[in-house]
Amino acid sequence: MNDRSALASLSPAAVRSLIRRGEFSGPTTGLCPGYAQGNLVVLPKALAWDFLLFCQRNPKACPLLEVADAGSRTFARSAPGSDIAADLPRYRVYIKGKLTDEPVNVSDLFDARPDLVSFLIGCSFSFESALLEAGIPVRQIEEGVNVPMYNTSIPCAPAGIFHGNLVVSMRPIPHRLVPAAVAVTAGMPRVHGMPVQIGFPEAIGIRDLAHPDYGDAVTIRPGEVPVFWPCGVTPQAAVMASRPDFCITHAPGHMFITDVTNAALRL
Repeated sequence: MNDRSALASLSPAAVRSLIRRGEFSGPTTGLCPGYAQGNLVVLPKALAWDFLLFCQRNPKACPLLEVADAGSRTFARSAPGSDIAADLPRYRVYIKGKLTDEPVNVSDLFDARPDLVSFLIGCSFSFESALLEAGIPVRQIEEGVNVPMYNTSIPCAPAGIFHGNLVVSMRPIPHRLVPAAVAVTAGMPRVHGMPVQIGFPEAIGIRDLAHPDYGDAVTIRPGEVPVFWPCGVTPQAAVMASRPDFCITHAPGHMFITDVTNAALRL
């Protein structure tokens, strides 16, 4: 069931169930309006402390929503009854920092590694509902594509083995609505908060908006300015730079849908 319109009225648990059964495999942008979505990072327990420090030192890029117990496959507070290994539409598997697979289910990897620790990180998809409520357009939802994401030249604060540069997501915003977009997202720091750059992509090392490093390009119309927010793909960039022996993440744009309302994440 990849018809997004048919999923609009379903609860987060119902959508997770469809994903778990292999009946939905696309990006989750625009699904379950009003509910928070999250980025996933799964690491062996031996690396969990280093990554926890990385998140604490880079809270805009990596705002932690929940950390599961070692070996657990459930985010018990954010989505009771969930299955971390099966409830995302697509995953990425990294071995020594290299992307080796993009499966739709990683149950076999969890079964083989009882020491895995899962991190749920806030996602900018959550503030998109707030933007829409404020009358601010969200272009990738309008065009039915994944949000464009870009590597930047902004370094993250290192922690243990983890280091790398910030990744940002971009949304074109009409000039007159930029102050409102900043105000709306500043009130949601647990899902990346306010933008890090407005209007000058080259200032943060982005050379070509038409070719994002992750996701899909979107239309920037006359009178609009590109606005850049911290992005939860930043940990994947850190994994590729730091080269841990093993890591599982979400595929960009294919998020974990929680039972937590976006309203609960506002200041």
